[in-house]
Amino acid sequence: MIISTLERTLVYPAPPFGRGNWKTTWIDREDVRFASRGPGRESVTLHGWYCPHPDPKHVVLYSHGQSEHVASLVNVAARLQESLDASVLLYDYRGYGKSSGWPTEAGCLADGLAAQQWLAERTGLLPEQIVLAGRSLGGAVSVAVTAERGAKALVLESTFGRLTDVAAYKFPWAPVRRVMNERYDSIERIGRYEGPLLQLHGTRDRIVRAKFARDLFRASPSRQKKFLVHRGGQHHDAPPLGFYSKMAEFLAEHTEPTPGRSRRVAG
Repeated sequence: MIISTLERTLVYPAPPFGRGNWKTTWIDREDVRFASRGPGRESVTLHGWYCPHPDPKHVVLYSHGQSEHVASLVNVAARLQESLDASVLLYDYRGYGKSSGWPTEAGCLADGLAAQQWLAERTGLLPEQIVLAGRSLGGAVSVAVTAERGAKALVLESTFGRLTDVAAYKFPWAPVRRVMNERYDSIERIGRYEGPLLQLHGTRDRIVRAKFARDLFRASPSRQKKFLVHRGGQHHDAPPLGFYSKMAEFLAEHTEPTPGRSRRVAG
């Protein structure tokens, strides 16, 4: 489906390539590339950073927000790796960073599935044994991938229930619910996942109001779900450091460590 230039600019404001530290050396990472296909079966090449842990308890696939790319996420990878004893894959959607192509909803969802499959093959796990984490737009991608293939746990930060709700709040004078092509209806999709769910949202988020995150949380049928409040947190703020320890506690309570095969392959 063709999306307008204005809609593409608003939904996918990919940051300039020069932003971030592409040459960072203080975290052990591997440049990886893998193929992804879209609804028209066109093939694009995605780029990511794989950050292995020598003895992982978890394997995490992290999907970033609409104005980020992997070079701006080194701290996120390090905190996930250290706090969770996790191997982590950061990747860029098509049209972001070093990934080829142009972003669309269908394309980004295909990219999330391709990243999950690559990580499963690399670590010797099944796709549903991987923790899926995502921020903002990346949360919507993570929900869609989880609904399609499952996950060990789903962790969402500053994420909305429907993109059309966010757009209607920002542009109340425009018929966005009728004309938008990129909808990211996570409320419909999350109903197909009953596993562990952890959400974090800031009380001062003026881009994705907390109500939209609460709507998504209520739509989840999971009996193992928890909503964390970031007091004073705004949309682009980094999560409080305590969030990572609470994530570790949540995963310890509701999941099992990765099988031994993953430990050998990822190390």
